[in-house]
Amino acid sequence: MRTAQNGDLADRLSVVYTVHVVEGGEQGFLDAYERIRKSVASVPGHIIDRLGEPIDDSRQWVIASEWETPEHFFAWQQGEDHRELLAPLRNWVDQTQSLRYRVIRETVGVPS
Repeated sequence: MRTAQNGDLADRLSVVYTVHVVEGGEQGFLDAYERIRKSVASVPGHIIDRLGEPIDDSRQWVIASEWETPEHFFAWQQGEDHRELLAPLRNWVDQTQSLRYRVIRETVGVPS
């Protein structure tokens, strides 16, 4: 098991969006997400994206990303292409919530 603490992670930023996908809009949402994911993967400072599908009938999906620094994320978010890139996603989502936080601890692996 490896646990990284402040010094290793203090600059990283995690961003979590919960999105409520409109009824019947799952495939449109997935198609829009795929286009966004491919574009964001090449943005400087982007580390990873994760997409979580609901296991119940809530239609509440989770999009999580991690960035090397908050500055990398905000530079992308405030860039000219950001709004245009996300526009198709808005056709399939009727509610969103965003959380942003610094990663201060991370545990990887199984304890020995």
